[in-house]
Amino acid sequence: MTDGLLLNYIDGDWVDGTSEIANINPSDLSEVVAHHALADINQANQAIEAAAAALPNWKNSNPQTRFDILDKIGRIIISRQDELGQILAREEGKTLAEAKGEAFRAGQFFQFYAAEALRRTGEVNESTRPNIDVEVLREPIGVTVLITPWNFPIAIPAWKIAPALAHGNTVVLKPSEITPASAYYLTKIMEEAGLPAGVFNLLVAKGEDVGSALVSHPAVAGISFTGSVPTGRKIAQGAIQNMKKIQLEMGGKNPMVIMDDANLDIAIPVTINGAFYQTGQRCTASSRVIVHEKIYDAFVERFIAEMESLSVGPALDAATQIGPVVSETQLKSNLSYVEIARDEGCEVISGQHLADSNTGYFQRPGVFLNATNNMRSSREEIFGPLASIIKVGDFEEAIATANDTDFGLSSAICTSSLYNAREFKRRSEAGMAMVNLPTAGVDYHVPFGGRKNSSYGSREQGRAAIDFYTTTKTTYSFSG
Repeated sequence: MTDGLLLNYIDGDWVDGTSEIANINPSDLSEVVAHHALADINQANQAIEAAAAALPNWKNSNPQTRFDILDKIGRIIISRQDELGQILAREEGKTLAEAKGEAFRAGQFFQFYAAEALRRTGEVNESTRPNIDVEVLREPIGVTVLITPWNFPIAIPAWKIAPALAHGNTVVLKPSEITPASAYYLTKIMEEAGLPAGVFNLLVAKGEDVGSALVSHPAVAGISFTGSVPTGRKIAQGAIQNMKKIQLEMGGKNPMVIMDDANLDIAIPVTINGAFYQTGQRCTASSRVIVHEKIYDAFVERFIAEMESLSVGPALDAATQIGPVVSETQLKSNLSYVEIARDEGCEVISGQHLADSNTGYFQRPGVFLNATNNMRSSREEIFGPLASIIKVGDFEEAIATANDTDFGLSSAICTSSLYNAREFKRRSEAGMAMVNLPTAGVDYHVPFGGRKNSSYGSREQGRAAIDFYTTTKTTYSFSG
């Protein structure tokens, strides 16, 4: 399924690049999952121009046409979730179960937005003047550039592509060059489903090679980006200068609050899930665990025991609970934060590189005890299987600590108190707040996004996606 060179997809044709990149399995460094052609700035311009040329027909297409194609894409993805999961697990490193689940979710996105293509509505208003009718219409914004990360290499493209197409836009997708195979096979499915040439274009490239074209090309109307804060800010600056619509999702340092009335039989697995599953490589990970002093010792003892029992290994091994880190660069970054935390005075439990296993980028989950909220290790996004545990004295200190961050994506509390739960949901300065659930894990039919440095622009997912992928037009008619 991954033999040969994987190509880019421009204007309905599979095209070679100007160079290529090897896609290495992080579970087995001797395995090349695929080689993928890398595009250059000229091909980026070609992809944008193809999307612009295809826009008039697609935006004026019958909603039923868009429904049929998107629904077919979703059904094909779900029918092939096992093989797509294999590819995803091999190139990104998450466990096979997690990878299959992600592929299934990608299919759900397409099916949900297939229905949204039929559901899009406007408004009819009465004018303040006689004999005049007012209608507010929703129209596609145009050519959209979608820039997606490596950690969810099929789900995040799906939750951007599907609403873009459903609402009549055309697309240029630039996935991460670290995990291009998932996007390649997703593109093959879209082609198989009958998507017209030019409506969707796949451009695998390094950001520094094509970024200027994607941000500044006059045909591009909007840019939806998921990735780091520095890159998001750079895109935002370029987009604003060129008057593009932007939507940015940029990470988190998410708090998991454990109150003294928490049920530890719930709190322990919930926190383990949020902090370490998918190797901690998700922007909604529980990287700050804020624990009431009355149960701190009991929580830490059980948490460490559960953490150290987790099985770390190859993604395709059925016994594996935590797969490898995605790349050598990410592993080195994670290990540097272990040293930073130790230098800041934390007691570091585990978190080491499994150096005796040279087959992949394996790292034990780790925890930083005696942490405070002003440490670098407690404030900067690490994006690995590492968490700080911070002791607090009461609910008010817990809320203040949870909100004392430059990020605001997701938050959670474990408590048996209705008051604590209600107050936390009301006062949490995050885009999503959970009670007795992990900070990670959201449904596809509701808004996703945060505040502060986590997000900029309108929300992703659910019906909220219409706010980014459409613009309103107010029309007036005089009836005489």
